[in-house]
Amino acid sequence: MKKVTKGLYFEDFNGDEILVTQARTITEADIVNFCGFTGDWSQLHSNSEYSKTIAFKQRIAHGMLTKSVGTGLAILTGILEETIIAFESIQEWFFKRPVFIGDTIHVEMRVINKEERKLRGGFKAGHVTIQAKIKKQDGKVCQEGKWAFLMKLKSEEQS
Repeated sequence: MKKVTKGLYFEDFNGDEILVTQARTITEADIVNFCGFTGDWSQLHSNSEYSKTIAFKQRIAHGMLTKSVGTGLAILTGILEETIIAFESIQEWFFKRPVFIGDTIHVEMRVINKEERKLRGGFKAGHVTIQAKIKKQDGKVCQEGKWAFLMKLKSEEQS
């Protein structure tokens, strides 16, 4: 993994490399807290006895909890620090496998598209689309899709 001390500018993003985040283990506290602040107390997440009767035989983390933790792991790489203008979109996001209490996830990111854009107010920004894969400790993808960001341009910073 490339160590980044400050965010990458649009020009720094390169499609030739895969950036891998640090890993994080999903805990019961994560699930309970997510239930609490979202109000999603579905039995799939919150009832260990009920979950024994479903296909997975155990509680599963909310899909959006996993997505949120993955986003946080991406932020921790530093690539967006002080250079992101906006998180523009999540595209074609797929939930492929459940994440259970005790699973450890990380994110692999690769740039798949870059283009300059002219924004309101006459300044320019770089649009970067990243293929993101959230993987479990066994290397299997549990979620994947595209994230799009608007990033600062070096030339705009210097003007």
